Amino acid sequence: MQRVCFLLRVRPEKIEEYREAHRHVWQEMREALTRTGWHDYSLFLAPDGLLVGYLLCEDFQACLAGMQAEEINERWQTKMAPFFLASGNADDNMHPLEEVFHLD
Repeated sequence: MQRVCFLLRVRPEKIEEYREAHRHVWQEMREALTRTGWHDYSLFLAPDGLLVGYLLCEDFQACLAGMQAEEINERWQTKMAPFFLASGNADDNMHPLEEVFHLD
């Protein structure tokens, strides 16, 4: 199982709205993530808008490709795009960090 961590940046003026959106992630979106291989997926948000994502998967690129094929993901990404400082959707900006240490 691959451990993946990535960083994104939420617009400071949108932080509360972003938190609220994630209190109510659509069930269809949750099911799509599970179906496409995302496990133990967590998002952590710092007060300055730094967003840290973490998940377990077999193949991160396959997970991203699977989600890109999901119609629900297109709707979710369109809804989420205004929250991020980077252009495009979040999936396009998820670049895994290099794991340099892991205590099992």
